[in-house]
Amino acid sequence: MTSTGTKVALITGATGQDGAYLSELLLSKGYVVHGLKR
Repeated sequence: MTSTGTKVALITGATGQDGAYLSELLLSKGYVVHGLKR
């Protein structure tokens, strides 16, 4: 469970070029990132 105000993102295709970029970007902005891969 996350605390109030915590931003969480679920990224499908996190191992691809766009997913990897988005993951890094969101992590740098303080998001908790969960990714899916094939």
